[in-house]
Amino acid sequence: MRRPWPRCGHNEGVNESANEQIPVIRDVDGGTARLLPDVDRERAWLLTVDDAPQSYIDLDAPTHLEFEYARRLAHVIDGVADEGAPLDVLHLGGGALTLPRYVAATRPGSRQDVVEADRALLDLVTEHLPLPQDSGVIVHGADARSWLENAPDASADVLIADVFGGSRVPAHLTSAEYAREARRVLRPGGIYAANLADGSPFAFLRSQLATFAGVFPELALIAEPAVLRGRRFGNAVLVASDRDIDTARLARRTAADAFPARVEYGASLARFIGDARPVSDADAVPSPVPPDGAFSVG
Repeated sequence: MRRPWPRCGHNEGVNESANEQIPVIRDVDGGTARLLPDVDRERAWLLTVDDAPQSYIDLDAPTHLEFEYARRLAHVIDGVADEGAPLDVLHLGGGALTLPRYVAATRPGSRQDVVEADRALLDLVTEHLPLPQDSGVIVHGADARSWLENAPDASADVLIADVFGGSRVPAHLTSAEYAREARRVLRPGGIYAANLADGSPFAFLRSQLATFAGVFPELALIAEPAVLRGRRFGNAVLVASDRDIDTARLARRTAADAFPARVEYGASLARFIGDARPVSDADAVPSPVPPDGAFSVG
């Protein structure tokens, strides 16, 4: 993050009577979670787990998306249907519920399920960062893959995968079998989008693209040019569908962000994938461990 976040002490809670918010620290299933107040925004918080940034949310402005990858996922969601039209969205990975809040604000009447395996983290978020009562968001403490396998056919317009065990995408959410479950749950014309992380030589990212290319006929990748050129480790958003992806619209939106990104598709994406092969449950691996400082909180 680029904001001057306060360091955590040993206190826990929100001192609202003094109009000041202090860090919240709690042990969760995945490590030590911290809610850090933003010094520039009155009711905004950064969520970290074991010092790895997970989510950012401004309770007064849910459409404010601080993380670049979250804005890119939002651009994908914005293009799924007409502006304001409600959607059925399945979120794998909860964090601070940033994107569910965004969808609830921009598409009232949407029905959203959020699946988060870390139940203690869910308790922390729902206690300190409660959802509006009319949000249409239901949170579930469950494993993302297990939930997906039991979800009804053609039940979602959008499936967002933003699942990190600490700072790594779990292996069981990277395989062809998983990708086939995702397509089964999506309605015709539905969109899958996943937040991934990798760096040069992109063995993980290339294999993910090859895996999803074997299941979905349409594919795109959104990432900053510096990441795609191998200059640094970073996030990349994989987009997949059985319909044409409006890459021109995505390119315009992502290029206009404060930290512009590039959209790869078609022949250029095929060149990026190269000779990478799809992965199955038998040989799937987690995403790589980020280098020190890749996602640090400054």
